[in-house]
Parts: sequence; structure tokens; C-alpha cells
Amino acid sequence: MDISQEFNRYVDHLSAGLGHADRHAGLSGYCTGLMLPLSRKSVEPMAARVDPLHASARHQALHHFVAKSEWSDSQVMARVRDWVMPSLGLDSGCYWIIDDTGFPKKGRHSVGVARQYCGQLGKQDNCQVAVSLSLASAQGSIPIAYQLYLPKDWAADPVRRKAAGVPETQAFATKPEIALMQMRQAVVAGVSMGVVLADAGYGDETAFRDGITELGMRYAVGIRPATTVWAPGTAPLPPKAWSGRGTRPTRLRREPGNEPVAVKALAMALPEQTWCIVTWREGTNSELRSRFAGVRVRPAHRDYQGTQMRAEEWLLIEWPEGEAEPTKYFLTTAPQDATLEQMVFVTKMRWRIERDYQDLKQDFGLGHYEGRGWRGFHHHATLSIAAYGFLMAQRLKAGSDAGSKKNFAQRQVPAVPEDYIPRGSPARAASRSGLDHDATPAPERRTGQRSGTLPSLPLGK
Repeated sequence: MDISQEFNRYVDHLSAGLGHADRHAGLSGYCTGLMLPLSRKSVEPMAARVDPLHASARHQALHHFVAKSEWSDSQVMARVRDWVMPSLGLDSGCYWIIDDTGFPKKGRHSVGVARQYCGQLGKQDNCQVAVSLSLASAQGSIPIAYQLYLPKDWAADPVRRKAAGVPETQAFATKPEIALMQMRQAVVAGVSMGVVLADAGYGDETAFRDGITELGMRYAVGIRPATTVWAPGTAPLPPKAWSGRGTRPTRLRREPGNEPVAVKALAMALPEQTWCIVTWREGTNSELRSRFAGVRVRPAHRDYQGTQMRAEEWLLIEWPEGEAEPTKYFLTTAPQDATLEQMVFVTKMRWRIERDYQDLKQDFGLGHYEGRGWRGFHHHATLSIAAYGFLMAQRLKAGSDAGSKKNFAQRQVPAVPEDYIPRGSPARAASRSGLDHDATPAPERRTGQRSGTLPSLPLGK
């Protein structure tokens, strides 16, 4: 079966989640456009390439499909997940990776846009931020949940909410709260459980870590240098002895000389023999290796307000040679007999989400949507992930994570007719209502050679 036939089979599989058969053409056309080698993957340029002889009509149809049509993102994402998951090889190791990604955006009317930290820019700026959950193995990964983070000022602004079509049931939630909701939904859906990985923006939240444990999963999450723990051999003091009068004391205690310490201070005091060089995988040009230490500790966050000590966990610390101090800290509920090499390998699997976002932004137009509404934002992201999922499955079946472009027949993208006039051109006035025409900056480009690119879908004749 060639790639075009396989793609048609994939679209048929996804169409079962759309609700109406007449949405099949929109799904096929939009995903096709996202997989073509276009510099800009917003609706108009995709329509001009997918159906060059009827570009204007196709533009209107695709715009309606992504911005107005009432199909369920979660149902389509579930079908993408079900298609890709059998090829991931989860039996050899399953990981749930939590992360968020930002899209620079001007103005204030695009849904969720606010001045906040944007990883793409590496600073605070106007942007939209979405939280995702990816299902990963050593072979590949695929996002299985994706939701826009709605800042407090947006959540509390009924005028902007209504204009952007934010559902009435959508209340404010922090990013860790969104991530926990995504994981709970995945558990209910019967997704294979794995080790949860996240950076310090999530791992520093005690409620987030506790929520993972309550779901019955282990975690390996980043924490900040100032996070406090009980060092080996120390613990909270038991409640004070009861005097026989009043309420019996039940809370744990801290006293001068018996207090938790910041993980940075603990790391800096570890003896030299604690540190070991660990190699965790082959990089593009060389082995990836660094210096690590693992120590059994107890998290200390507000334990003085409770009556029971927290269970011991591993504190994993990375201190590369040549650095003045440790660079990364992690808490993990790996088994007590886990080796340092095992913990490093698992923790470093977070690179998969970085690969997801790199491919989704550079090759599948994840940040190219120009509309302002809640529905369009999520529909476009779902379709970008659907396009990515198809070619991820192809890559996994081909047995290569480095991309299998040479294995797929390539066809030339049809040219746009000479008499075609782009929407918005002075030669053809058109309504711009509901669109945000402030161009989104191109996605970030990481330094170093990429280990491989996903192939572009050949356009059927």
C-alpha cells in the first residue's frame, strides 16, 4: 500500500470522530495542506496549494471547517492516539510527558493572549500558551491532549470570552491543574500508564506530584534549586508530647538545627565520590553524557502543617563538569533499588516533547493559525497533531526515527494559477472579521543539525 492509500485509510479512521460525513473533505484537505512543504500553513496558502483551480472556494470551506464546524477535538485526538500507539513500542518503556509551548502574538483579542513567559522567545512577551500531554517511548512520541492556558484576566473577562467563543464551562485553571486533568482523562480512556515527566514549572508543585501518585503512576520531574527537602538521616520531629490538657498535638515539628535544606545547598555539600559520569543516549554528533548524583530524601513542603511524614524519594542532581554549580534537579519516585543510570535515562526522555514541538512548529504549522477564537485555535492544533501523527506512524513502521523521506514517493506540489489573487490583496477586497492578521513569528530554530525530518505528504492528482 503506497502512502496516498495509507493516508486515505487514516483519514477514514479519523473521520469517525467528526460526527458528520460531510466533514471528511475538510479533514483530508486541511491535513494534506499541513503536510505540504509550504512556508506558511494558515488556511489561505494551504487552500491555494490543495485545490489551486478552486482556491477561493476551498479557502472558505477549510476556514469554516477549522473555525466554525462543531466537531470534537478530544474525539479526533483519541483516534490519532489509537492509530499511532500500536507502533510506539510502549512495552519497552512508556512515558507521559507534560509540557507547554508558547506562540508570540500581538494585540489582545486572540484567545488567551497575554504578557507571559514564552519559551519560543525565552522571555516575557505577548503570547498564547498551550499545555500538552505526550505519550512517548524510546522510539517516538505523539501528543494525546492539548489545551490553551487561559490567563486569569481572560478567564474573568466576559466580553473577550464571548468574542473569542470561550466555552462558559471553561474556568481558570493553572497549568499543573490542566495537566492533571489531561492525565486523569487519559487514565479513564485506558491509555497505557507510564512514568510522568515534566519540568520544574510543574514538578515544583506538590499538588501536581501528589496527583500523579494518586493516579498510580511514578514520576521524574524537575524542581528548582530552592526547593527544600529533608537530607538523608534527617526528618521532621514528632508532635509535642501531650500535657494531658487541651487538644492532643498531632502536627510534625521543625526546630533550629533540625530543618529541611534547599536542594542546591544539599548538592553543593555532597562528597566528590557521590558523583558519577552517566551516558544516556547517542546524540546527533556524539554521546550525551554528564555528571550526576542520586540521594534519598523526603520532600518538605509544608509538612509542619500535616501529621505524617512524606515518603522518601530520589533527588537526582545533574552537575556537568566545568560548571560552577549543579544545573538541574529532579525528584523521582523511582524504586529504591533503581540505578543511577536507569534514573538518568528515564528523566532524559523529556527530549521527546522537544522533538514533538520542533517538528510540529517547523513542519506542521502548529503556530500558524491566524484566527482569534477558542474553537479554531484548538481545531488547528488538533489537525496539526493529526498530520504529525500520520507521518510519525509511517516513520515508526519504517523502523527509523531519523525520518524516512526517501521511502515515500514525492510528487510536485501543483502551482497556483496565474490569475489567482490572494485574499486581502488590493485587487480583491475581502472581509477580515474574526482573523488576527498580525503575523506570528517563525518558530524557533535550534542550533545543531536535526537528527531527521518528517516527510511531506505527496499531493494526489
